[in-house]
Amino acid sequence: MRSRSGRVSWLLAAPDPAFGPSLVKLSVVIPVYNERPTIAELLWRVQAVDIEKEVIVVDDGSTDGTREFLADLREAAGRGLQQVCLDGDSRTLRVDNLRVCFQDRNRGKGAALRRGFAEARGKIVIIQDADLEYDPQDYPALVAPIERGVADVVYGSRFLGGPHRVLFFWHYVGNKMLTLLSNMVTNLNLSDVWTCYKAFRRDVLRRLVLREDRFGIEQEMTVKVARLGLRVYEVPIAYYGRTYAEGKKITWRDGVRGIWCILRYGFLDGTTVAPAPLTSGEEPAAQTVRR
Repeated sequence: MRSRSGRVSWLLAAPDPAFGPSLVKLSVVIPVYNERPTIAELLWRVQAVDIEKEVIVVDDGSTDGTREFLADLREAAGRGLQQVCLDGDSRTLRVDNLRVCFQDRNRGKGAALRRGFAEARGKIVIIQDADLEYDPQDYPALVAPIERGVADVVYGSRFLGGPHRVLFFWHYVGNKMLTLLSNMVTNLNLSDVWTCYKAFRRDVLRRLVLREDRFGIEQEMTVKVARLGLRVYEVPIAYYGRTYAEGKKITWRDGVRGIWCILRYGFLDGTTVAPAPLTSGEEPAAQTVRR
């Protein structure tokens, strides 16, 4: 049986009875904007990681076919199917643990992450970009310090010895300068503030009041995590960077915005946590992730 678009074939399999919100260990939040060439492969790689999880994809107003592809997957998941087959590939893709959210327009990575955080139900929440620069096989290393009870937040660093593609020198310099400035403000000794891979205990993440719409949310989260005095760990990760011709989106403007976010959230904005403790039955969308 095929979806309305004809891009996805549905396997008429029953949903996995072992999967349920109360059993979810990990929530993977994936903001997506115009990543049609990579989104299917990325989802396969995420689902291949042997950790019980839910996958939350937030499409941020894509116009390259990503939105339609994700709509097919959401339709299949809504029908209670467990897996689908995609055109041109013999592999099956699990969808019974997949939730897809659509932004009404392109609002930025930060806005998409806030939407995904509000939907998350896992005990641990990991951020995953929709390109193929970061390897989901690093999830076990990211969640291990949290599972051992020694960390509240874990950053995956591209500069601690993991394999990485050699690319732009000035991006490296800019990253190091921004990380140094951030560390001066937060009194942390992170090696990679602007990494995608960040893992949070969900109860900790629910305490943060986040406002940034674009890439500056990386710095905002770091400042607010430091202000709460949370236990932060770093682990080495693999990094397979891409060029602008291959779809890289961050620019020098985001670096300038990063400096502003360091100053804004380090000195000008004292809002860090939700004003009242949350109980397990409260909805996070309105109370912990706000603009």
